[in-house]
Amino acid sequence: MLTTRTNRLDPSLIPENQLAELAKVFAMPDHVALIDEHGNRTHIPEALFAHFARIVRLMSERKAIVMLPEDEAFTTQAAANYLGMSRQFFVNLLEKGEIPYHRVGTHRRVTFKDLLTYEKKRDKERREAMDRLTDEVAKAGLYFSDYKGDS
Repeated sequence: MLTTRTNRLDPSLIPENQLAELAKVFAMPDHVALIDEHGNRTHIPEALFAHFARIVRLMSERKAIVMLPEDEAFTTQAAANYLGMSRQFFVNLLEKGEIPYHRVGTHRRVTFKDLLTYEKKRDKERREAMDRLTDEVAKAGLYFSDYKGDS
């Protein structure tokens, strides 16, 4: 299991002027290549370039970055914290089969990939429910775009 110490990129470890210079370079698409000590040039693939550009931009905003592989295993408490719910509610989701998990001894573990899958599904269902509710309110004539509250 990775620790935050080993996979955390702290912007305070890079001089501010260097981050600013990197941010300028990564703001220009297709202008970045890696050059090794022998002068061999390798262009960075677009998907990786976009990822690096986002990391540099966030770090230049003084935000730390934590990188996790998709197969990173979370405890039930860490997973519940990530999803913003109580541990017991999260465990109930596991027991209902809504999120896959595996056991390490007697403890449940959930991969980051499965958390992301559940989060996307949950968010999609929430958006769809809000869209249905908005449609029902509009059909009932209860939605007024110029509503100013109680007068």
